[in-house]
Parts: sequence; structure tokens; C-alpha cells
Amino acid sequence: MMERRNTFGKEEHLCGKTAIDELYNTGERFFLYPFRILYKRVPKESVPVRCLVNAPKRKFKHAVDRNRLKRLMREAYRKNKHALFEMMEKEEASMQVAITYNGDTIESQAFVEKRMKRVLEQIIQGKDGTNHGQRRQGAERS
Repeated sequence: MMERRNTFGKEEHLCGKTAIDELYNTGERFFLYPFRILYKRVPKESVPVRCLVNAPKRKFKHAVDRNRLKRLMREAYRKNKHALFEMMEKEEASMQVAITYNGDTIESQAFVEKRMKRVLEQIIQGKDGTNHGQRRQGAERS
């Protein structure tokens, strides 16, 4: 059995304006407090999953707060990504994921990690037929 490494290296980061724009325009989305998730299946790449984490400047005015949130999210993702990686390797495809922190306060590491596990589970279940990408009527914001 191959040893699992809990890393989140540069090759796993989702970057590039065109890739990010395409994910935001055509990806499936769902919300699980305190995260808003976008994900999209793409043809096989060098890594099974590429991920973007961000925290909005609108809600967190100080860079130190945004950096703390991003660090918490990266840590939680890094520790719990293996099930998603295994699923995508079996399917011989790749996935792009964007995770945005949408809470109003900075939550504890334990809470963020617990919710990140649920987020990754929902992404995996979403690939099994449930559609998180459909918006409810009236859910649009103007």
C-alpha cells in the first residue's frame, strides 16, 4: 500500500485566471456553513484534485484574519483530502475545487476541520448522483 502524505504542494493549488473563471462560471456549488463550495470535474490532470481556498475581504477587513482563515482551511483540507483523491484516481479523472469561507467569525480549528470533512464527503456523494449544483427557486441574490 502506498504511504499517504499529508501535503498540499504547489501542484495541487488551483491557479490561473482562465481555470478559476471557468470553475466559477460552470462548476456545481453548494453551501455548508461556514463554507461555500464550487467543484467541477475535468479531464485527467497531473494531480487528481486541485483546490483553491479564499476568504472575502468584504467580511474580514484585516489581512491577518484572512490569512488565518486560509491557513485553517488549508490545514483541514490537507488532512482530510485522501478519500476524494482516491475516488478521482479510481475514476481516472480530475476535479477542481474552490472553498470560500463565508462565516462572519473565525471559528476554531476543530470546527473548521469537522466541517471540512463533511464538505469533502458531500463532494464525494455529489459524484454518486445527488446534485448539489441546482439552485433552489428564490435562492438567487440580487
